[in-house]
Amino acid sequence: MYPEKQTELRNWGFTPSAESLNGRLAMLGFALAIVIELLSGEGVLHFLRLI
Repeated sequence: MYPEKQTELRNWGFTPSAESLNGRLAMLGFALAIVIELLSGEGVLHFLRLI
């Protein structure tokens, strides 16, 4: 019913699951940057007072 779990504790490197997680986090960050710009009227760097 469920796929077998891998016997190794961790897979390091460019694995499909790591790439999927990285892509999802990048999309989340991009969406949050757009929301910050819409709500504050400033760019993200100005909002964080880096510029």
